[in-house]
Amino acid sequence: MKRMLPRIAVLLAAMLPLLAPAQTLERIRSSGTLTLGYLPDLPPFSVGEGEGASGYGIDLCQKVADQLRIQPGLAQMKVRFVPLTPDKATEVVQGGGVDLLCSPMVETLKLRQSLDFSLPVYTAGLGVVVRKDAPPFLIKALNGEVDQNGPTWRATLNRGLAAYSFAVQGGSAVETWARERMRLLKILVTLRTVASPGEGVGQVADGKVNAFFADQMTLRSLVARGGANANLKVLDRRFEFAPVALAMPRGDEDFRLQVDTALSQVYRSGAIGPLYGKYFGAPGELDQTLFKVYSRP
Repeated sequence: MKRMLPRIAVLLAAMLPLLAPAQTLERIRSSGTLTLGYLPDLPPFSVGEGEGASGYGIDLCQKVADQLRIQPGLAQMKVRFVPLTPDKATEVVQGGGVDLLCSPMVETLKLRQSLDFSLPVYTAGLGVVVRKDAPPFLIKALNGEVDQNGPTWRATLNRGLAAYSFAVQGGSAVETWARERMRLLKILVTLRTVASPGEGVGQVADGKVNAFFADQMTLRSLVARGGANANLKVLDRRFEFAPVALAMPRGDEDFRLQVDTALSQVYRSGAIGPLYGKYFGAPGELDQTLFKVYSRP
């Protein structure tokens, strides 16, 4: 028995990181505070405002707080916002430094090894940004509104796009996608590479390229910052899909259930329409359908 005690102690110590997250609701109940993490420079999803924050993700987290306040012992629960940096956010959430990350992120299998995620709160993916005064033909082509039947379509499209130039981030998956699409569809267009999304958006704003393809969440965030980017718009079309969600410490199904219950109620009640519209404009038919798919009865 004496020889077994050290082994038992080691096993218990190893289990503590796994057991700790499962007590999120009890920790909130004990402290009387829900701790919400956010990235302060990710408009329109999350923006720092003094000791508080605002944005689409923040509003959804407030809905989660409302759901928690109807639970036993949490009626007087307060909310505390903690600004995080992009390079440390995952680590802080994983360690339980915050109860929920209000700046949504793409749920990947790799991230699921260390984090849990809510129901999807936004459908991002590959998007494109153009100037607000972009030619109608370019907008229609990018939105897929040009008839795509037969060689006549290809000739018409190429004649229309020959004068335009697109940009992608060099060495990225988006560059690979763009070059493959150009090859398959035999589209003739000038494709340039840039070092970063900020540079790509800036080149569109300056009129150096006509469109820039990148992650739609990133594009919306850059355009929302205003300045020269206020003359830009991100098209609603998504060329590839990537649902994003709110991250939380791994292993606490009771807390995750409360988060998903709050989100489902927002979706199924129709409250998501004006909330989404506040930051992105009225949700399209696809967005409304996806919210119904994402919700749970």
